[in-house]
Amino acid sequence: VTAAMLREMGALPEHLRRSITWDRGTEIAQFDRIRMELNAPVYLCDPHSPWQRGTNENTNRLLRHWFPKGTDLSTHTAEDLANIAQMLNQRPRPTLDLDTPANRMAKLLEQTAA
Repeated sequence: VTAAMLREMGALPEHLRRSITWDRGTEIAQFDRIRMELNAPVYLCDPHSPWQRGTNENTNRLLRHWFPKGTDLSTHTAEDLANIAQMLNQRPRPTLDLDTPANRMAKLLEQTAA
């Protein structure tokens, strides 16, 4: 997870990675390395506090459509995962006034850091 996090978040403009909030789990064991290399504070959610990670919980719920709990993700290609991510990012969201995450991200990428 650390290598993927550094690769993907490192590609974002600095103004879109001012901080990172992560669930507690072994996949974030190297959070200090992520913090240092991305120059962004990493906040870890409190145990048993799903309200602190609303986007994560909602995304997990949506992903269960394709990946039931316990699915071995290694059986899916990077292209499979990218296609699912694209479908999710093009899905209108009520919390975005029915805009899509893809549209909002495009707008944020156009902005310069304040």
